[in-house]
Amino acid sequence: MDATSQESFLEFVTNRSTALLRTAVLLSGGDRHAGEDLLQNALMKAAGRWHRIDEPEAYVRQILYRQQVSRWRLKGPRRELTVAEPPDPADGTGTATAADGTGAAELRLVMRDALSRLTARQRAVLVLRYFEDLPEADVARLLGCSVGTVRSTTHRSLARLRALAPELDLLAASDDERQGQQQPPSRDFAPVEVRP
Repeated sequence: MDATSQESFLEFVTNRSTALLRTAVLLSGGDRHAGEDLLQNALMKAAGRWHRIDEPEAYVRQILYRQQVSRWRLKGPRRELTVAEPPDPADGTGTATAADGTGAAELRLVMRDALSRLTARQRAVLVLRYFEDLPEADVARLLGCSVGTVRSTTHRSLARLRALAPELDLLAASDDERQGQQQPPSRDFAPVEVRP
């Protein structure tokens, strides 16, 4: 790598590594160390071809996705890690009652725990669809499967996520209430008589 390419690469790593690390950690099921390893390997692969890369961020992200897919294909099914559940809050509803903004932090922790209990394929599909906001066709292309597989995996993954963490609905609802947000009005309107 020549001096110009090296400077360009270092600038890219400095500017984009935080965003790329977030994606890598999500793809790794919330395991920061595995996410760091994933990102480091992707950056090493990109560094070898740096002078030929037109869109560096897209290239590195694609390496991240493909490496994670390769990991879960090689590892096969793994046993779930069981952890003790935190005690219920004092109010007995299963939701946080503090008005100090801890609901959002608790929501992130519950979401990270639930994502870590999904299979790697399910997690990859959800991260690509909802965190990266990619269309189904792009997710299918990146994961090497059909659009129908992406749709069915998304459906099953969301259902499993809801089953693993039903408190997500409660936390999101209590967070909305604390912020004073109301649900949009129902679209089920009664017919209205119009008179001339």
